[in-house]
Amino acid sequence: MIAIIDYGVGNSASIKNMLKRIGCQSIITNKASDLECAAKLILPGVGAFDAAMGKLQSSGLVEMLTEQVINHKKPLLGICLGMQLLCRGSEEGDKQGLDYIQGDVKRFDLPKTYKVPHMGWNHVQIPTQPTNQLCAGLGQESRFYFVHSYYVQLDDPQLCILQSDYGGQFTAAFAHDNIYGCQFHPEKSHKFGMKLLENFAGL
Repeated sequence: MIAIIDYGVGNSASIKNMLKRIGCQSIITNKASDLECAAKLILPGVGAFDAAMGKLQSSGLVEMLTEQVINHKKPLLGICLGMQLLCRGSEEGDKQGLDYIQGDVKRFDLPKTYKVPHMGWNHVQIPTQPTNQLCAGLGQESRFYFVHSYYVQLDDPQLCILQSDYGGQFTAAFAHDNIYGCQFHPEKSHKFGMKLLENFAGL
């Protein structure tokens, strides 16, 4: 069972539908007891960093989330803004992030020829060998759907398991032990997103 954390932000229903398509049981929940019982966790997110972090704190789930992810090493996947919340903080706001990953969230600073937010399909590349389990079966022509104005800048570039290019290379996905994040939306990325979520379910 995968618990999709419901704190009022994110495409939870779309993620659940995609997991159902790959035959994976999941629940959308705002109960700490469900996080404790689940085998894996997904933290979705759309919108602004401070607003989302505030809602997550107000949900009362942060303590249980931290216990399960940090102490019990339960696999966690952060999606889009959910990925950014796993970091120290963001240029978008003043609130501290969960600080599970050593990195900061930066706003795209690009020539005017590039529109911000970065929106639409984009190819990703696998920068490290061997390939992380989350990326198994994804070739160099894999494409994912992005909607974001900010990106994660990692302290340790070796944690980047997928990268993409929009006016320069940026981290499309990271992994550190049991903690994973993807800047794109796998639930909107058809067969490529389905494969990534299948890989997460099978960790």
